[in-house]
Amino acid sequence: MLGRPTSSTIDGPAGLIEVVVEDPQTPPIGLAVIAHPHPLMGGTMDNKVVHTLVRAFVLAGWRAVRFNFRGVGQSESSWDEGRGETVDMMAVLGHFQADPDVRGLPVALAGFSFGGYVAAQVYTRLAQAAANQPAIQVPAQLVLISPAVSRFEVPQVPAHTLVVEGEQDDVVPLGSILDWARPQAMPVTVIPGTGHFYHGQLTRLREVVLRHLQAAAPETV
Repeated sequence: MLGRPTSSTIDGPAGLIEVVVEDPQTPPIGLAVIAHPHPLMGGTMDNKVVHTLVRAFVLAGWRAVRFNFRGVGQSESSWDEGRGETVDMMAVLGHFQADPDVRGLPVALAGFSFGGYVAAQVYTRLAQAAANQPAIQVPAQLVLISPAVSRFEVPQVPAHTLVVEGEQDDVVPLGSILDWARPQAMPVTVIPGTGHFYHGQLTRLREVVLRHLQAAAPETV
């Protein structure tokens, strides 16, 4: 992607993981880790929706970290049907939480499509672990863009989660998102007239996420 910051690699559970880190102009108020869509369907951390999430978090004052799942770009190993990819995201989060610049600050997880499934899985694991180990930090924010509920078993998520869906999504149909959200009484923000990749509506998507983060900021600092 033109103008993208230089990537680097960190140690992961199955080899190196390629990451890109972007910071706000002021000291960060938290750490956001953002997951990309399905690796076997062309998903990478340079996806435009992922980039839109990065921009929203940075504008809201967060350090934004995106990464390539195993087998994508410079990340080593190969596709693991969501299991290893979940561990990859947890490893990226753990690595950057140790940075003195953000240590102890709120954490956010976000993901698009398959990445939304992974982000929800990571949130659930951390919340379950924190019940027995209070030192484990439960993410303060969870942002899911068209989570792949029709293809993967996306767990229930906390009430403060932002879920966004395109009205004309033909990859993860709106009906499947509503069927997943209904038992949780989970509100869903629908962007009219757009499909799975939010063509022509990325600016609107960024505004929706940014408004959500700004409204929640007093609770997360």
